[in-house]
Amino acid sequence: MLRSTLLMVAFGLFPGITDSHPAGSTARPDPEALVGTWVVDLRPTPDAAPYLQEFVVTSVANGQLEGTFYGSSIEEGRINTDWGLVRFAFVTTDGAGVYHTSGRLDGGRLEGLTHSLGRDFLSYWTAEGPAAR
Repeated sequence: MLRSTLLMVAFGLFPGITDSHPAGSTARPDPEALVGTWVVDLRPTPDAAPYLQEFVVTSVANGQLEGTFYGSSIEEGRINTDWGLVRFAFVTTDGAGVYHTSGRLDGGRLEGLTHSLGRDFLSYWTAEGPAAR
């Protein structure tokens, strides 16, 4: 099973798996595209009403990300552009604990995950940025 899956990936039979880091691509995307105010939809399920909060990116210098997410200051923000997209991760805190958030910028849209051990959840979210509105 593993062998056939690896062959399918190698020959591009699983679209999306290889799209984010094309072979031989050396072009790195510009993380400056993250700078600005993003409107994040944190709805708990696909059929729930939108629950909108802000993700404000103020700086992306030297592989680090600074700003706020859901009103909390970003700590330990990092950016990776090695795989053909801008990917990021950071930590925020509030009275209930620590939140680990990661995401990616793809086509002017953000897609991410937030994990909270204190509140025992993993949340998927999307966001539209300044250029999308």
